[in-house]
Amino acid sequence: MQCSTGNSQSCGNSNSEENIKDDEVRYPDGSVKLRNPNIELMDQDILYHLALGSGSHDLVEMFGDVKFVCMGGTPKRMENFAHFMMKEIGHKLPTGTQLMDICQYSYRYSMYKVGPILSVSHGMGGPSIGILLHEIIKLMYHAKCKDPIFFRIGTCGGIGLDGGTVVISEDAVDGMLNRYYQVPILGRIVKRPTRFDKKLIKELKALADPEDPYDTVTGTTMCADDFYEGQGRLDGAFCDYTETEKMQFLESLSANGVRNIEMEATVFSALTNQAGIKAADICVTLLDRLKGDQVMAPKEVLNEWQVRPQILVGRYIKRYLQMKGRISLDGHGSIAVKSPRRFKLVQQESQTFD
Repeated sequence: MQCSTGNSQSCGNSNSEENIKDDEVRYPDGSVKLRNPNIELMDQDILYHLALGSGSHDLVEMFGDVKFVCMGGTPKRMENFAHFMMKEIGHKLPTGTQLMDICQYSYRYSMYKVGPILSVSHGMGGPSIGILLHEIIKLMYHAKCKDPIFFRIGTCGGIGLDGGTVVISEDAVDGMLNRYYQVPILGRIVKRPTRFDKKLIKELKALADPEDPYDTVTGTTMCADDFYEGQGRLDGAFCDYTETEKMQFLESLSANGVRNIEMEATVFSALTNQAGIKAADICVTLLDRLKGDQVMAPKEVLNEWQVRPQILVGRYIKRYLQMKGRISLDGHGSIAVKSPRRFKLVQQESQTFD
């Protein structure tokens, strides 16, 4: 089978120009509607990599109030973000309790719930965040969540930007500067457009404080499938190009409006767009790739930089809750089991996906 990989054609069904209608992705009350009729026919939908199931857990009770899903690469970062948001919105835990990793039996991802906020790790790269997004979107459906907003908070390499700069992605391209996420499905190449919510981007940019000791910018993000060669680094195990060729490539990215490079933006933007979910990708640069390949900033500086995207997302969430009159929230995301037998089955099934 031969498939075109050009910018305008694909083999089989290409969704690159698809316009998604509201009634395809949400019910009249705003709750998430899946674009997969098979799920409604299943006796139980097991979210293997989250160690949750629609038959084993009361997902409406556990997650029905979720408005914001915030995701980042590492479990520790997202645990820290959960604690940060607890302080920001005045969320209090019952005496003698602590935040619980809801996905502790999956051994894949970590998830914490702080009122209407889910803080979940997505691992590294497109395949990892893609698996998570499929299951998180299904979780929103089973929990009957209304108009959720997704944020990705992470780190990146800047293109002509100093380390510590916050970048809000306006657009996402792959390593060939294609504005779609390409995936082989049943032997056919399917292209899904990489779109972020423009209104959400403007609202986030407006929340950047002029007194912040760093810049907050918007621009195109390049998503690479690899940390080393895919990003033009010279320090991988292999390198079949010169430093001059590397610099020509990076400078061409800059000329095309690319402000940063990371490894999840195309998948994140394409799948949230496919689901009709508002989303934004906010990263902090750890270095300017025009000046080198290796991160040289001290650990304490890097730790401070990594909080900067969290601060911006925190401002948005806090402002939203204040406008809705919801700022002081109790509860700590406990497990609500519907069927002990199925609960045990879900744990066992999740642990087999090593």
